[in-house]
Amino acid sequence: MFADLEAQLDAADEAELAGEVADRSRREVARLRLADRLRMARGARLTLGLTGVGTVEGTVSSAGPDWLLLTTAGQPDALIVVAAVSWVSGLAALAAEPAATGVVESRLDLAYVLRLVARDRSPVTIALRDGGHLSGTIDRVGADFLDLAEHAPGEPRRAAAVRSVRAVGFVALAVIRAG
Repeated sequence: MFADLEAQLDAADEAELAGEVADRSRREVARLRLADRLRMARGARLTLGLTGVGTVEGTVSSAGPDWLLLTTAGQPDALIVVAAVSWVSGLAALAAEPAATGVVESRLDLAYVLRLVARDRSPVTIALRDGGHLSGTIDRVGADFLDLAEHAPGEPRRAAAVRSVRAVGFVALAVIRAG
């Protein structure tokens, strides 16, 4: 009789522990953001559905708090705005809690990366969330917008080639590619 009672107590303890582990796991996943999952996917090959753009495939080479850099053989790298991502295929199952974003990493946001592109003065092609496309050179980057000197794709920025300068809000951006 005592052995039976002891077995029942052990089973109840194991059930309580399993319930607590499941509850903690649910709470941890509830705090997880898509950007966190994408940061944990460095080196993974993903397919992303982007609002207004369609699907984009590539290998995650870098990621920040609100952006993702995909590389694909034979194509320019794609700087993806995380807010434009509708769905992702190819993410691994959650195995660990993501590393906390450090102070330095949190400053490497979309504006920071776009300032690097602007400093490079390379022509870019921008796919917008409304399905439109722009081409030109990023002149300046503000807190939530960029100024794009519009000119023909692949052309260097020259005063005579610039058709107009357009301010574009980050909320409209989906993908930025060199070229």
